[in-house]
Amino acid sequence: MGEYVLEMNKITKVFPGVTALDGVTLKVRPGTVHALMGENGAGKSTLMKCLFGIYHEDGGEIILDGKKEVINTSKQALDLGVSMIHQELHPIRFRPVMENIWLGRFPMRGIAVDRKKMIQMTKDLFKKVDLDIDPEIRAGELSASTLQLVEIARAVSYNSKIIIMDEPTSSLTDNETEHLFKIINQLRDEGRSIIYISHKMEEILRIADEVTIMRDGQYVGTWPAAELTTDLIISRMVGRDMTNRFPPKDYEPFPRETVLRVKDLCSPLPKSFQDVSFHLHRGEILGIGGLVGAQRTELVEAIFGLREIASGIIEKNGKAFHVKNVRDAKAAKIALLTEERRATGVFGSLSVLDNTVIASQQKYAKHGVLQEKKRYQAASEADKQLNVKTPTLETAMQNLSGGNQQKVLIARWLLTDPDILILDEPTRGIDVGAKYEIYTIMLDLVKAGKSIIMISSEMPELLGMADRVMVMCEGRVTGFLEKDQFDQVEVMRLATQFMK
Repeated sequence: MGEYVLEMNKITKVFPGVTALDGVTLKVRPGTVHALMGENGAGKSTLMKCLFGIYHEDGGEIILDGKKEVINTSKQALDLGVSMIHQELHPIRFRPVMENIWLGRFPMRGIAVDRKKMIQMTKDLFKKVDLDIDPEIRAGELSASTLQLVEIARAVSYNSKIIIMDEPTSSLTDNETEHLFKIINQLRDEGRSIIYISHKMEEILRIADEVTIMRDGQYVGTWPAAELTTDLIISRMVGRDMTNRFPPKDYEPFPRETVLRVKDLCSPLPKSFQDVSFHLHRGEILGIGGLVGAQRTELVEAIFGLREIASGIIEKNGKAFHVKNVRDAKAAKIALLTEERRATGVFGSLSVLDNTVIASQQKYAKHGVLQEKKRYQAASEADKQLNVKTPTLETAMQNLSGGNQQKVLIARWLLTDPDILILDEPTRGIDVGAKYEIYTIMLDLVKAGKSIIMISSEMPELLGMADRVMVMCEGRVTGFLEKDQFDQVEVMRLATQFMK
């Protein structure tokens, strides 16, 4: 075996309007744990999806054991000795654990599945990784953390020479994390290589042999883990020029009038947000920073009525309001632009017109009948105001660029005339030009007295657009920064405060 079991050289991947990977290099030695680090959106998962055959790179080469390979499917990756534990788990919940593990490769006796053999194979696998789980229990009956350990066992079952672990401890307890490290050390001793993606600094410094850092889809460098400290990793992850990316704030701030007050807000789920308190002023952009698993999205979805609240108080303009559903939030003049535009925002096959007016449809109905002329006029004015580039309002939404889709979604919520606009990753997956336009729209809104809560995983965006920043880590608020205290390293330190 050569010096490297894997070489990814100058890997490039372009999605419409955005270069996700720009000539990235990754070289992994056999029998080592190689950490892959970077902020959210740095391109880590995209790079791994190229290696695992989920995406096909637009440029560069992948060399496994000294041989150049073109990996077009996940099955091909598995056949070449590469397995992957994904960040998002998608078990078949109503089927037994053992079927989830051996799916697509069931042991057979003639034309029938040999269940007895499958039970024994699963027991042998669980013994190897020291798991005490009934092979026949349904996956849906297990906790998220146990399912994560089952997924790790499944990856081990392929006898792969390279195992990709994407945020493997995000749902694990401290004891379960220790268990995972034991498995990793065992795999390393067997000569396997682990590519380990995590934001948890102490974990990386403890388990990794080498660390590769990415930033904005580009390769920053690779270092022996023994030469790194938390501060060094942070500075290499975030160090970049932040000038001229944002429109100037050329307006007078409003007096500090509180429009929203949240006190001691708790989720009924123990691993979600707990004891969150903050306030939002009129004409202010409050940024919320944090890493994967910080529960920022869960928090704002609860304020918008999409998730349950166990306890706590929400006040709007000094009066308590109880949000049970989205209708309550809309009535209180609160709007939410969701994080996953394609999954929870865009109706792809419907027209731009329908997508624009769908949240304010009742305004354009008379005696239960929609007034097409009013709908068209409202959509036309809103989309024109936001400079949406579309051939016609009848164009299918899925045919617009990501940036124009995002502007339509903002137009949709502006037609509901909100006082408070919650923007969850407002510029994810859109190009620089469209980002600038959305930033300009945001500043125009606060200039007019609206208030914005903005979740962003892009550090320059967070510090470039926010007036104040609230940082969260693992469901809790770890600190607030005023404009004159903004510092990338301090945000990252607060974002990893509980990650020991």
